[in-house]
Amino acid sequence: DGGGGLTFVLKVNLHSSGNSESYQQRLSRLEGDKESLVLQVSVLTDQVEAQGAKISDLQSSLVEHQHKLESTEEMLQQELLHRTSLENQKLSLMGEVSYLKIKLADMEGKQSHGAERQHKAEGLIKELKILKDKVEHLEDQKIQYEKKLKATKHVYPESLLPYRLRRTQSGGLQAADPDAGQFTRGGLRATAGPRLTRTPESYDSSRDMNIPFSQWTKGQVCGWLEDYGLGQYLNLTRQWVENGQTLLSATPQDFEKEMGMKNPLHRKKLQLALNAFTTKVIEKSSELDHIWVTRWLDDIGLPQYKDQFHEARVDGRMIQYLTVNDLLTLKVTSQLHHLSIKCAIHVLHANKFNPNCLRRRPGEEVSCPSPSEVVQWSNHRVMEWLRAVDLAEYAPNLRGSGVHGGLIILEPRFSSETLALLLNIPPQKTLLRRHLATAFSALVGTQATQEKREYGNATGHVPLTTTAKVKPKKLGFTQFSHLRKRKPDESADYICPIDSGTLTVNGISRLPSAALRGLSPNLDRQPERREPLGIRARANSPKQ
Repeated sequence: DGGGGLTFVLKVNLHSSGNSESYQQRLSRLEGDKESLVLQVSVLTDQVEAQGAKISDLQSSLVEHQHKLESTEEMLQQELLHRTSLENQKLSLMGEVSYLKIKLADMEGKQSHGAERQHKAEGLIKELKILKDKVEHLEDQKIQYEKKLKATKHVYPESLLPYRLRRTQSGGLQAADPDAGQFTRGGLRATAGPRLTRTPESYDSSRDMNIPFSQWTKGQVCGWLEDYGLGQYLNLTRQWVENGQTLLSATPQDFEKEMGMKNPLHRKKLQLALNAFTTKVIEKSSELDHIWVTRWLDDIGLPQYKDQFHEARVDGRMIQYLTVNDLLTLKVTSQLHHLSIKCAIHVLHANKFNPNCLRRRPGEEVSCPSPSEVVQWSNHRVMEWLRAVDLAEYAPNLRGSGVHGGLIILEPRFSSETLALLLNIPPQKTLLRRHLATAFSALVGTQATQEKREYGNATGHVPLTTTAKVKPKKLGFTQFSHLRKRKPDESADYICPIDSGTLTVNGISRLPSAALRGLSPNLDRQPERREPLGIRARANSPKQ
């Protein structure tokens, strides 16, 4: 037993010693793992601290950029406000300049009366120069603000700007409401003229008018289209038109589809020109371009429609064939303005579309001009007449009213009461209105005064007001069912149609037409009751 016990003790000791060695190895291995884990934890802790510092830096940088963006937006808003105020100041100064020009013209016309008026004219010239200098100064300030605005855009990219400030295709700033402002830079003015140069196109400008339009080449057609004021459709025209016959055989629907001509007045302008090529009828109105029409609107007292007429490229031929719907398309809705345009077109008809038929300034006229002379007065000439009859303070109220000599003479509903309403003469100023009525009667003549009075006293008379609107005609079922069978000329409702015969009203020749009857009751009377005087030259006009 003693030997066996010793053997067992030795085995146990050997086994325990073996286990202790494996524990030591494990312990050492675990210690090594612990050290490596501690090292990794320290490394990760350093990385987290570094990332936290970067995050705090980015947050501070973001706050700083937000402050910069807000300050930039405020600066842009202030500059836009400054720019708007400058534009308003420029408009007011331009209005003052135009008024001073009228006063200057008045002073020049009366310069022969004495040196005192000449001295006043010189003072007005100096004042005009001062105003011009102010306008130039405002223009310089405007250019500086634009440069600052462009510099601000270069500092901060467009994506950081607000949406009412993004760049448009035209290179300007897009406003939140495009209709908010009435002034547009580069807008049409009375001094606008035609372009002096053409775009660098390889068009064949040698168009022989003896060659039929159907045989014109594509280049000749495109060149003519650009000269005719429809150059914006050249890109699609090149792709569609083969020669002149392509346009001659096309319909207005083809113009809209193939050339992208959405504006109905552009289609009408093109159709009238093509009809002239087909019929070979040379009309005097075709010599008046759309630039002349804008000046004509100034002469008849309707400058507020110049932008619409210019955008539609309305020329003399289109004036001759204007319809009620055409004027409504041009945003002319006032009944008084419709009548003004109608009478002005009639004056053009009577003068064979002479571009200089209207009288803008007083000439060598008698003290009591005849209706054949007054009918050719422009809006500015009527304002001069108001100054001559001691109503100068009310003359500026006729701007934009559409009042001209043709409207005064040819429209029987236009009376001294209508003129007093347009001049804003209060009803309680009875003496002033009586003075205006006396001067008005002397201007239009005894016959016209009697006819206007008879028409005003007639049963069912509707007085002419400044607020009446023209509404488009509604087609009935019968008219709609036969509309496609009609020709364009049969369904057209021209403002001032052309008929073969003439009637004489108020000593002025008028064109009889069913469209004018009802508006002008004098046309409903028998033609033999009228004295066939017609519109004569001023030298041969009868004195009243």
